[in-house]
Amino acid sequence: MRLLIATLLVTASILSPFSALAQSADVEATIKTVNMNSLSLTLDDGNTYKVPEEFNFEGLKPGVKVVVFYTVTDGSRVVDDLQVVE
Repeated sequence: MRLLIATLLVTASILSPFSALAQSADVEATIKTVNMNSLSLTLDDGNTYKVPEEFNFEGLKPGVKVVVFYTVTDGSRVVDDLQVVE
C-alpha cells in the first residue's frame, strides 16, 4: 500500500508542471471580425479566438474593445469569458 501511495505522489509531482500550461490568460484588444458560423472572433492582436456554441454574440461587432479571458487548448485560443470595455 505504501508503494502505491508513493508511486501516486511521485506521478502527481512530475505531472504538476503541466497543469500550469492550461492556465487562463487574458488580452485587451479590439474586435476585427466576428464569425458566427465558425464560432470565432478575430482581434486586432492578430489572433483568432474560438467561442463555445452557447456564446452570445449580442453587441459584438468590429471596432468594439474587449477583454478576452482564454485558455490555449490543442493550439487554439478558447474564450472562457469576455467583457466589453466601455
